[in-house]
Amino acid sequence: MGDRLELHAKLTDILGSPHVYFQPPESIKLSYPCIIYERTPEIVKHADNLAYLQKSKYSLTVIDKNPDTTIPNAIGRLPFCRMNRVYVSENLNHYNYEIYF
Repeated sequence: MGDRLELHAKLTDILGSPHVYFQPPESIKLSYPCIIYERTPEIVKHADNLAYLQKSKYSLTVIDKNPDTTIPNAIGRLPFCRMNRVYVSENLNHYNYEIYF
């Protein structure tokens, strides 16, 4: 796949706004809808004591006030992406994904 900046550009295109945040500090005021993502431990496959496959893994959360948002549908169509859970917190809908990129 690509690097983090390429993933950022894809997420910005899907969202249709610049409210895509990579590991935002708590001091940032979020604008909704938004996408927050961060790196998580990557996947590494080994054979004969050598790494033969290595992919970066990200945790990605779509946050929207609208419970009928179509953003999660677009995120779910990305390759190597799967939904983990959906929950509501502080009247905001959260859609959490794992993506290998």
